[in-house]
Amino acid sequence: MNTPPDLRYASSHEWVRLEGEIATVGISDHAQEELTDVVFVELPSLGRSVDAGDPTAVVESVKAASDIYAPVSGEVIEVNPDVEADPSLVNSDPYGKGWIFKIKVSDSAHVYKLMDAAAYASQIS
Repeated sequence: MNTPPDLRYASSHEWVRLEGEIATVGISDHAQEELTDVVFVELPSLGRSVDAGDPTAVVESVKAASDIYAPVSGEVIEVNPDVEADPSLVNSDPYGKGWIFKIKVSDSAHVYKLMDAAAYASQIS
């Protein structure tokens, strides 16, 4: 299972890459494997304020629809139009081109309360 060490992980299987005060969010390799073939991504509205744990986006696969939760609090400042046009990017490149949205984080310290790669790997094994 691919769990890049430079990311932080939520127990609900979202990952976060923090760059300054901007958190890029996607779903983990484990999550995309569990969902199987992603066929639709519903992106959040730009400018939306979210609290950690809020359902923020939806990913639908051939098996099920799953909420994607905000792993941190802040404001949605960017969404990935590429996953809307080609949802399979969530499966083929979950940590790269398959990112879902970006949040301007209200408190970057909250990112470090998420699991590191080792803790997340332990949770999913």
